[in-house]
Order: sequence, then C-alpha cells, then structure tokens
Amino acid sequence: MSNIELRITPRDWISVLLIGMLFSTLLSSFGYYLLGFKPLHGGLFGMALGFFITLFSLVFITLMNRYLLPEIEKRLWNTIAAIFSFLSGFLGALSTYYILEHSSVEIISTFATHPYQNASIIGILTYLIGALMYRFVKTRNQKEHIDHLFVQSRVGSLETQLNPHFLYNALNSLAELIHQDPLKAEEAVLKISAFLRNTMHEAPLIRLDEEIKNAHDYIDLENIRFGGSIVVRVNSDSSFNQWLVPKFSIQLLCENALKHGMIRSSDPFTITIRTFYDDALHIEVSNSGRAITSIAFGIGLSNLQERLTHLCGGKLTITHLDPPTYTLSLKECHEYLDCR
Repeated sequence: MSNIELRITPRDWISVLLIGMLFSTLLSSFGYYLLGFKPLHGGLFGMALGFFITLFSLVFITLMNRYLLPEIEKRLWNTIAAIFSFLSGFLGALSTYYILEHSSVEIISTFATHPYQNASIIGILTYLIGALMYRFVKTRNQKEHIDHLFVQSRVGSLETQLNPHFLYNALNSLAELIHQDPLKAEEAVLKISAFLRNTMHEAPLIRLDEEIKNAHDYIDLENIRFGGSIVVRVNSDSSFNQWLVPKFSIQLLCENALKHGMIRSSDPFTITIRTFYDDALHIEVSNSGRAITSIAFGIGLSNLQERLTHLCGGKLTITHLDPPTYTLSLKECHEYLDCR
C-alpha cells in the first residue's frame, strides 16, 4: 500500500471536522430558512450532521487503510473507498436524525418521513466530497514526498556520484598528469570544476544534452586514470535534447558500467548511449564489459529508480544481460516541477 496516497494526518482530520461542521451548519441553516423553519435549529442539525459524518469517516478510513486496502488489489481501491464514503454519509445522517428526533430541534418533515432515502442522498454527496478530499490529500502528500526526494537527490549525488573515492582517484591522476602534460592537466582541472559545479546545482531535472555532457565529463576524468581506454558512443537525435531527465541518471549508469563491467585488457571499454521514442523516451546505456550476473539493484540504482518514478513517471529496467544494457524510460516530468 502506498502511504503517499493514503496517509491522512491528525491535522487533516481536524481540518475536515471543522470545515465539514461549518459547511453543513451554514447549508442546513440556509435550507431551514428557505423552508420556513428556524435557522438556529438548522444550524444545530447541520453541526451534528457534520460531526457524525466526520466521526464515521475517521473510523472507516482508518480501518480501511490499515487492514483492508493492503490485502486487495489497487484497482479495487476506488470502489471500496466509494462504498465506505457513502456509508459514512448514510450512517452519519441516520445517527443525526435518531439522536435529534426526540430533542427540541425541529426536523424537516421530509427527512422525518423518509429518513433512509434522505440519508442515501447525503451518502452520495459525502462520497463526492470524499473524492475531492482524497485528490487533495494525495496531491499534497505527493508534493511533500517529491520535495523530500529533491533533498535526497542532491545528497545522493554527493554521496553516490561524487564519492570521496572518485575524487581521490581523479586528484591523484591529475597530480601525475601535471608533470606529464601540463596542458591536459589544466583541461582536467576545468572538467573537475565543471563537474563539481553541476553537482552542487540543486535542480533535480536537467536537459538530456546537459546530462549526456555530464556523462562525457565523468568519462573524461576517469580516462585520466585508465589511460584513455574508455570510449563513449552516443546515438541520440537532437530533437530529444530539451527533454528533461533526472540529473546524473546517465552518468550513474556509466559509473555502474565501470564499476561492475570493465575488463582490464588492451581492447577499449565501450559505453554506448542510445535514445529512441515510442510511448515514452527511452535512454539505453550498454557497455562491452562483463555480463550482468545479478538483477538486484544496489543503493545507487535503487535511488535512481525512485527518482525516475516520482519525477518523470518512468522506470529503470535491465533489458539485456549480455551485453550489459540498462534502459531508462521517461514520460513527462512531474507537474510540480513546472516543466515545459
């Protein structure tokens, strides 16, 4: 079960109770006034109605989220939620009627003569209001989760992409290069500087052409250590250049290829990046190294998978074991990122 979709905080319930009671009190008072009854009695009826509907909603939704929804298929969630929303309104209306029936509060004659029919109508209205509340809570929770992912993305970039081990190797290689070829050493310093600057940029999404450049810069830095034995081939249509992708997504797959696939030999180690589109943009990253022996994702790839899901509605899949091939599938970027 997804906590993002179903989590309702105590503050949410307090807001629902207050807004529900205020709305039903004002609406009921106005209805009583139009029908020639005392608005004060209508206000009391509406206040009780809002309270009992919220009470039943709290009980039903809590039980549903904790015990029922985790045990059934997600495609049935909306149907179950509709039933319980209707029951909240139906039982809340009947409870209000039977509790106030013998009090001094006047009850509208049509409600007194047809309590179940009127309670059913209120149940349907409760379902409609509940559906709006569900969309609001789900949207709010998704935004909060994505904001959290933004922070994780930046921290993850520092921890996973630019780990101290990588910087240690790059700087050691740079120290050796200074004596061998000062011009190349200067170029390497500029690449390290650019790479660090891109890492510190907090935007979770960047253009595809910028991400491919990040991957090139990373490989150029690694080539200092590996003597230029790493070759990157890119087959991407320029029309995809403006497509937004998670930052360091392609670079992470290149790093993963070097870490798990590179074979020390006289032959170049080739990384191929290919893009194509059908129902989504697909970015395929393959290499000429060792075959994939485990399909389980580590920390870095798992982090990338989560960012793909929530930022781009995408996914990361292993499409070939030999040659090792990973494919990023990206739909449109998330609406809260104000993407064009």
